[in-house]
Amino acid sequence: MKHVIALDVGGTGMKAALVGADGELLHQARRPTGRERGPDAVVEGILGFAAELRAHGVRALGEPASAAGVAVPGIVDEAEGVAAYAANLGWRDVPLRALLAERLGGVPVALGHDVRTGGLAEGRLGAGRGADRFLFVPLGTGIAGAIGIDGKVEAGAHGFAGEIGHIVVRPGGAECPCGQRGCLERFASASAVSRAWAETSGDPDADAADCAQAVASGDERAVRVWQEAVDALADGLVTALTLLDPRTVIIGGGLAEAGETLFTPLREAVRRRVTFQKLPSLVPATLGDTAGCLGAGLLAWDLLKTTDPSVGTTDPSEVTT
Repeated sequence: MKHVIALDVGGTGMKAALVGADGELLHQARRPTGRERGPDAVVEGILGFAAELRAHGVRALGEPASAAGVAVPGIVDEAEGVAAYAANLGWRDVPLRALLAERLGGVPVALGHDVRTGGLAEGRLGAGRGADRFLFVPLGTGIAGAIGIDGKVEAGAHGFAGEIGHIVVRPGGAECPCGQRGCLERFASASAVSRAWAETSGDPDADAADCAQAVASGDERAVRVWQEAVDALADGLVTALTLLDPRTVIIGGGLAEAGETLFTPLREAVRRRVTFQKLPSLVPATLGDTAGCLGAGLLAWDLLKTTDPSVGTTDPSEVTT
C-alpha cells in the first residue's frame, strides 16, 4: 500500500505516523525526543525513528514509504531543508532533509515548521476546511501563527511569516525575549496567563487552566486577569485581520481548551474593535495534538505530487483524522 512517513518533533516528544493516500493514519507511534542527551542525539533519534517507520511499512504494508514529511520547532529554512535553530532542542543549521533522505534510501523529504505544519492540517482537514484564507493561532508557551492561502501556508521571504505573538500590543510593556517590549505573547499566551494568575492568587503553582476554572466560578480576580489577556489577544488579532483579511481565525493550543470561557469574550472583544474590517469566523482548532503529524503527512504527499504525476490530489472530505 502506497504511504508516506509523517514525523512531528516537539521539545519533549515525537509523534509519528504512516499515512495513506486518502489521509488514513495506517500506523501511529510516539517516543520521547530525548533533548537531555544533546542535539546530536536528538537528530540521531529522529533518523532512527524514521528508519523504524520505514521498516514497519515494508513489513506491514508491503513496500517502503514513498516520501516523508517532518515538522520541527524553531527557525526552519524549508526551501533548503535545514533546521536552522531551535532553542529547546539546542541545534543549529542541521541539514535534516538531506540526512533523512539518506537514511530513508533517497526518498523525497519535506521539512516544515511545526506551527505552519499544524496550521496546514487545521486549514485543510480541521477547523479551516473549506476556507480559502485562514489564520491559525496556537496559544501555548508562546503565541505563533500560520497564514493559510488557498490550501497552502505562507512561510514569508525569510521563514518568519505569521509570528503574531511578536506584534506589540502594549507599547513599553513587559520585556520580551525577542528584544521588544509589550509583545502579544507576554500578555495572552497560556504561560502569561499562568504567571498573572499565580501572582494574583498567591498560589505559585496556579496555571492558566486554574484561572479559567476560577473565571467559570465567578472569581472577580480571575475575571480581571482573564479579560486583560482576552483584550490583548483581541488587539493582536484585529491587527492581523486588518493586514490579512482571513475568512476564518482558528485558535488552538492550551488556552483554547477553556472553550467558551475564552471564545465568548474573545469574539465580543474582536467585534468591538473592528470598524471597516470584515469579521472572520473565530473558531477552536479541532485536530488537537495530531495536527502536526497530519500536516507532516500532507507535506509529504504534496511533495510527491510535484515529483510524481501519477499521485492524485486527495479530496479533504475523504481524509480520516
